[in-house]
Amino acid sequence: MNSTLSSLNQLDQLKKHTTVVADTGDFERMKEFQPQDATTNPSLILKAAQQSNYQNLVQSVKDAHPGMSPSDLVDYILVAFGLEILKIIPGRVSTEVDARLSFDTKATVTKAKHLIALYESHGIDRNRILIKLAGTWEGIAAAKELEAAGIHCNMTLLFSLVQAAACGAANAKLISPFVGRITDWNKSKLGANWNDANHGGANDPGVTSVKKIFHYYKHFGIATEIMGASFRNTSQILELAGCDLLTISPELLAELQSSTAAISKKLDAGSTDGDKLIPLKLDESSFRLQLNNDAMATEKLAEGIRNFCIDTDKLEALLAK
Repeated sequence: MNSTLSSLNQLDQLKKHTTVVADTGDFERMKEFQPQDATTNPSLILKAAQQSNYQNLVQSVKDAHPGMSPSDLVDYILVAFGLEILKIIPGRVSTEVDARLSFDTKATVTKAKHLIALYESHGIDRNRILIKLAGTWEGIAAAKELEAAGIHCNMTLLFSLVQAAACGAANAKLISPFVGRITDWNKSKLGANWNDANHGGANDPGVTSVKKIFHYYKHFGIATEIMGASFRNTSQILELAGCDLLTISPELLAELQSSTAAISKKLDAGSTDGDKLIPLKLDESSFRLQLNNDAMATEKLAEGIRNFCIDTDKLEALLAK
């Protein structure tokens, strides 16, 4: 079936199976792809804030808050981009809490409530906002508290089934397993032994990780939405057709839009192999041990937090100029 041509491009075909989300802070590029939702993170906002076409937006935020510290200004910049994105999309935008708070539940909750208050001060319903939190034990605990208060969370930097299961137990609205980064790690470890024919397509490590989470959630009736993220190529995306949501960069959205090769649904909630699934232990010590024993998830989670912290520091430096 995949070798035949369709009257619809692959992006439009994908939208029939999966909610498509734009993964960018560059809201001007979103319009051509008509995504349902959009996601941002500190790295994407930093990249957008440095572009000449967004200088007026950045300057207007600075002018509206004279004398405010760069650290506090970051929240207003994040929300300013979010507000512009919400003018384009019909659904939700994800805005990330400062990654430097990834191990502080109380501070994360406070920051999340502040971001929601900023959006609500502009008349935005909180149901159109997803607060992004790192998939640490502390971040997941914060999500549980926030969801109970009616603030929905997108759990990011997610690399393992135990993180996903804990997010589900916390009633998080949505998780974002990072497909490409999982593949990057495995590719690096295998080195010369990596073979695209054996390790790509349906066997791609990032793809199989999301499939495991999908089957676990559907088998145990977990309502948390699954949104595959961090894609390196369109093959990874198409192998997850049928996932609840997929968040995709403008570059890969453009690739999908330019192809009319037929695609098929790969994930189906009704075809999970439940016989092999057992619920994971999810108390704090069990969670930490399982995460610790997964070298890939431990390394990529730590690296992801570090890099988001670095880019938040860079964004503050940019605003300090």
